[in-house]
Amino acid sequence: MNYNKYLKWFAVASTIGMLLILLGGALVTKTDSGMGCGRHWPGCNGQLIPDEITPEVLIEFSHRLVTGAVGIFIVVLAVWSWKALGHVRETKFLAFMAVFFLILQALIGAAQVLWGQGDFILALHFGISLISFAAVLLLTLLIFEVDQKFDADKIRIGKRLKWHTIGVSVYSYIVVYTGALVRHTDSGLVCSDWPLCRNGAFELPRNLFEWVQMGHRAAAALIFIWIGIIMLHAIRHYAQQRAIYWGWIIAFILVTLQVITGMTVVLTKLNLYIALLHSLFITLLFGLLTYMILLVSRSK
Repeated sequence: MNYNKYLKWFAVASTIGMLLILLGGALVTKTDSGMGCGRHWPGCNGQLIPDEITPEVLIEFSHRLVTGAVGIFIVVLAVWSWKALGHVRETKFLAFMAVFFLILQALIGAAQVLWGQGDFILALHFGISLISFAAVLLLTLLIFEVDQKFDADKIRIGKRLKWHTIGVSVYSYIVVYTGALVRHTDSGLVCSDWPLCRNGAFELPRNLFEWVQMGHRAAAALIFIWIGIIMLHAIRHYAQQRAIYWGWIIAFILVTLQVITGMTVVLTKLNLYIALLHSLFITLLFGLLTYMILLVSRSK
């Protein structure tokens, strides 16, 4: 049916838009452009459209425009998919989650601009946006599943893999939070060496900033090992189930790229492009892990 074709294109555009929101937010943080529009929201420096454009104003104001435009897309996608695919079990829940967390992340961003917030609260901002992205991504995958061109509805997952999938997905959110905390506490270069903090010597962190940085590295190392173990398990026992087999192989590729870009960010002294790639890979990994959770929920 034609409406399914148009819905697919709209869902893909919405997913790409959510990805742009996440990367735009990371760009705002990494370039210290959060106050580019001053303490004004939704306007910018007391104007609806700023007449004085600096790099900080351009980055912050562009991020707000993209968020507003994509927000409209997400609401339309939620309503459209609710009506077209409301009979699919997960559709209504995902539609609600996509809109709810998009609004929540926008409100947290507005509160930061108007009143300011602590680093530990701000670190939640990226994670909340990530949940909205994951919901939109899963909605998009549901829309494409209508054609039944792959075996996502014939999944059989054992108890061991189920618990691994749930555990590593929940744990990935902790990794995301610690990474956001590194950015918001300006702990990115507190340790100049890698993988240890300084001079290749094993020492306990000396201050809060080193604890934040090394805590994130330890969390990233654990998820790298954990996903590697799950991938090996999937290769050995789920070769006949493509969604599981390839899903965990791709997850391991993404977490490997995440570790490599994290190392490179430190060694290049916070290169902006590498840092944005770092954010991109964790976003894609989290989206994939939530899809694996969806498959677990369907397993019989």
